[in-house]
Amino acid sequence: MKFYNRESEIKLLKAIECKSDTNAQFTVITGRRRIGKTQLILKALEEETILYFFVARKSEILLCNDFQRELHEKLKIPILGEIQSFSLLFEYIMELSKSQKITLVIDEFQEFFSINASIYSDMQKIWDLNHTTSKLNLIVSGSVFSLMHKIFQNNKEPLFGRAQHYIHLKAFDTQTLKTILADYNPRYKADDLLALYSFTGGVAKYVQLLMDNNAHNKAKMIAYITAENSIFINEGKNMLIEEFGKDYAIYFSILSSIANGKNSRSKIENSLNKEIGGYLTKMENDYHLIKKATPIFRESKTKQVKYVLEDNFLTFWFRFIYKYSHMIEIGAHEQLKNVIDRDYDTFTGIMLEKYFKTQAMETETFTNIGGYWDRKGEIEIDFIAVNELEKKLIVAEIKRNKQKIRLSALQLKMGQLLALYPKISEYEMAYFAWGLEDM
Repeated sequence: MKFYNRESEIKLLKAIECKSDTNAQFTVITGRRRIGKTQLILKALEEETILYFFVARKSEILLCNDFQRELHEKLKIPILGEIQSFSLLFEYIMELSKSQKITLVIDEFQEFFSINASIYSDMQKIWDLNHTTSKLNLIVSGSVFSLMHKIFQNNKEPLFGRAQHYIHLKAFDTQTLKTILADYNPRYKADDLLALYSFTGGVAKYVQLLMDNNAHNKAKMIAYITAENSIFINEGKNMLIEEFGKDYAIYFSILSSIANGKNSRSKIENSLNKEIGGYLTKMENDYHLIKKATPIFRESKTKQVKYVLEDNFLTFWFRFIYKYSHMIEIGAHEQLKNVIDRDYDTFTGIMLEKYFKTQAMETETFTNIGGYWDRKGEIEIDFIAVNELEKKLIVAEIKRNKQKIRLSALQLKMGQLLALYPKISEYEMAYFAWGLEDM
């Protein structure tokens, strides 16, 4: 698959590269696994000579051997003997960058924690002593969010405050997904676009795998994802076990409950027979995997909280792959595919609501976007977008088949909401029925 989007990130990285002509630059790039961090760096700096250090899980001595070979190949610097310390190698590169411009990329930077955690304090000392006279463009990236956040955002860590630039790489937006799918399947149907959005959430590597393997429509996507050797089968586990450590089973159970519709704290605790407040807080604030959804217009302290998974792929993975892992264990991949086919409409009905909210956010024309529900389930509105500056409201009911929507019923529910929140009667309101064809 060719390279798509990322224009603003590429422009920023090129600007940082230019700044390093006169002053050392330190950039941190984070983003979930498979989001395309490495490809972004290589694309943005494709005209530059890059030292690329990948921090694999091996001994520090072996890593230094790998890095020295990279130095020799890219900068034609002779092997310096056996350097056993990354800190010495980094100090050498910083000293070298005083006389020539060097771009150094360190990928999976958080892995130094498991190799030699003192590397971070050594780097801090070396950077502080040399960066004002150096022309080093240092770019570090990492996929384990909790560790990268700890390294650079925790004021007790040595590298806190050292980076000048932060890029948090996000998934492809909805327009980019449309462009990609149209390139590979010009006659795609709306359900194909919804499937791509629901299964990948716009994560670059997942989209690439589907496109490069001719999975350009809903049926082929499901078949590819559930195939015996598909990377999607173990992807959720591979992605999260390192984040959660020894408590991963509890976290997995909570995420599975949320993905399967048990989205209040009480429902989750009842299903697990366990108090989970601390786990929810960590998944929201430390891992950024879930978020609290509250009815729009409600005060922030409301108890009407639903927990939702932020990541579409993980929502899908816990809803189907993890839940039906017993099928995978006995090789019943065809049965798993049949289960997804059976429950597809229900699952993507929820994803369709998220799609329209995501699309609305991307326009950057609203000050608040959400939905509304009450405790008794008497008032439920899928989509409300607010423009406080222009005093406008967009209200929508969303279904896969919009022929089932009655706008008169939606207006009636909005009338009930106006009685509860009379201030919004000042807003100009527009009502819509949205379905697959409106994507």
